[in-house]
Amino acid sequence: MDQTTFESLPIPEPVLKGIRDADFKYCMPIQEKTLPISLAGKDVAGQAQTGTGKTAAFLITLFTRLLKNPKPKAHKKGWAAPRALVIAPTRELARQIEIDARLLGGHCNFRIVCIYGGMDYEKQRNQIKEGCDVLIVTPGRIIDYYKQKFFSLKGVEVLVVDEADRMFDMGFISDLRYLFRNCSPYNKRLSMLFSATLNFRVMELCYEHMNNPEKVMIEPEKTVVDEVTQRLYHVGLHEKFNLLLGLLKQEAGEKVLIFCNTKMWAERLEALLQHNDYNATQISGDLHQKKRIRVLEDFKIGKTDILIATDVASRGIHVDNISHVINYDVPQDPEDYVHRIGRTARAGAEGTAITLCCENYALHLERVEEYLKHKIPVEWAEEELFLSAKEGGPPPPRRRSRPPTKIGGRKPSPKRSDGKRPPSRGRRPSSHSRRRPQSRA
Repeated sequence: MDQTTFESLPIPEPVLKGIRDADFKYCMPIQEKTLPISLAGKDVAGQAQTGTGKTAAFLITLFTRLLKNPKPKAHKKGWAAPRALVIAPTRELARQIEIDARLLGGHCNFRIVCIYGGMDYEKQRNQIKEGCDVLIVTPGRIIDYYKQKFFSLKGVEVLVVDEADRMFDMGFISDLRYLFRNCSPYNKRLSMLFSATLNFRVMELCYEHMNNPEKVMIEPEKTVVDEVTQRLYHVGLHEKFNLLLGLLKQEAGEKVLIFCNTKMWAERLEALLQHNDYNATQISGDLHQKKRIRVLEDFKIGKTDILIATDVASRGIHVDNISHVINYDVPQDPEDYVHRIGRTARAGAEGTAITLCCENYALHLERVEEYLKHKIPVEWAEEELFLSAKEGGPPPPRRRSRPPTKIGGRKPSPKRSDGKRPPSRGRRPSSHSRRRPQSRA
């Protein structure tokens, strides 16, 4: 079967240069089906698994559209007016889209700005005020800026929504509808929506806010790409970590991504693995954004071998050459299983997904397998696969104590250095017990 080359499509030379810089030669299935439609100016609602080239598909169309359209005049009120708006559910995903956009659009001379929470508020505000061509955002912070009325979305020529189903899961759907309503009219812009699943809620959103989009589905019956080798181990909670140590030694993965269901266990696992001489770090919602970026960068460049994450960050982790994904806990949401293991075997590479099923999350396994429409192959661990952990492990992570707050307008009672309260000074007599002065006759 002949593969479609990017040169065979009506893509301008500056964008083709960026494609060559990215070392892309042939279109992947989602690109092969969506690019002829979107480059012709028609709206697209596309479904494909993560790691199949969705980002490149909409960025190539976006840059092509902006290059063909003449640059509009400055806004009458002096407002900034971005020409393209890309909306992503998580900070990590927005940042990854920015990195890809700077690579693919490196020869287009467009100003690209990425806005998300956790970074310098005033600095990002000034970046928008200075003007930009492509604005990549997460819903919360951009709406905060938009309500300050120093920029307009009425001149948006291209609108992109990535991971739309995740917007519903994270409660961003009302914010997303707000942005749709405040952008240029649906028939005056090119709209593209991409999602891992095109369920009823997502398609309702498409038909409500897009211009009769064409639906493109890439192998919808296959929820997991063939290149992922899946394995399942049934294990007791008390020996789960011992099995993990054995698997890490046996598999010897170059880059290993471990998922936990809770932040507490992610922190605990990080401490346990570090105590057992593994170079591991964790990423969760509580980390400051600058530290999150540093942790991800260390994992990308190979400074860190093992990254532990919760589902909050699962769709925002775009790292090449992840050899193994380990579900330390069976996910509670079946779709999260697909998104987790989609971090490996990206862009045609091979990968391994291992799931550890203990008594705490065994009830979720049936729902995951129903969603996959097949059983996950089970393997039984031999006795030698359970390795003993080093003695003197780290203590369980302690919750950060909050400073005492005022209760009812009163400050908390002071304590002495020995931990005891100071002696009482005696109670002030109430108004009822005070003697009133007797009037003289």
